[in-house]
Amino acid sequence: MSRHRASQLSHLAGAGAGAADAETAYAHALDTLSRAGVPYLVGGGFAMVRYTGIPRVTKDLDLFLRPDDFESALKVLAAGGFRTERTHPHWLGKARAGEHCIDLIFNSGNGVTDVDDAWFEHASEGEALGRKVRFVPAEELTWTKLFVMERERYDGADVAHVLRHQADRLDWKRLRDRVGDNWRVLLSHLILFGFIYPGEQSRVPARVLDELLRTLEHERAQAPMPERLCRGTLLSREQYLHDIQVEQFQDARATQASSMNPDDIAAWTDAIGREAGDAGG
Repeated sequence: MSRHRASQLSHLAGAGAGAADAETAYAHALDTLSRAGVPYLVGGGFAMVRYTGIPRVTKDLDLFLRPDDFESALKVLAAGGFRTERTHPHWLGKARAGEHCIDLIFNSGNGVTDVDDAWFEHASEGEALGRKVRFVPAEELTWTKLFVMERERYDGADVAHVLRHQADRLDWKRLRDRVGDNWRVLLSHLILFGFIYPGEQSRVPARVLDELLRTLEHERAQAPMPERLCRGTLLSREQYLHDIQVEQFQDARATQASSMNPDDIAAWTDAIGREAGDAGG
């Protein structure tokens, strides 16, 4: 990594007021988890700088953990002086130091992008906040952002930027496998990428687009699906509630497409308005 990129990473949390305090809080969280042997990966704005070089102001530090390590992380950080909470037990908790927040993430709000061993096996190494850390792989970073299409937050630009800078390094087969039956979401972003960067379209391998388009043509040739299913709730927790609650479409989050259970769905819906902008549908 270039010295410029390392400098961006180490000062990412420091934009604006309270910079020193934010950097101190985030660094303390990393040190606390590392000393306790709790494995984590750095994501969010720090990972975006890692993979795109585009600096951004971040309101928190996103750390990704295996589900089995979530409770240990909360316990360790609480002992380290943070105020911790199981904000949404199906995917997210938080650790706070004053106004500064660390998000502890082991899935996504839609219950689709669970953190497993492969995240750690394919993680990249680098530096953030003056520490050697491992970053969420570019494939998993893209995977999580594909689904964020809320009215108040849309991560399509992040996806396009990662593709522009990392397309020739991505393990496209692994990304395709991650997306699975949700391949239309990936295809839609790839089509938009060609619209956003018409001169950069060749960065996406032709074989990837060809395979997805063949899948589309094959599906279109089949008989329509009989059930009234709405997958929109995998993209936005709010904008398709009318379809579910009034028009009686089946919620895709209540199928095998998601790890959510009815209580998770109800709690995630009840939180709308209080937490506008949280990721993952």
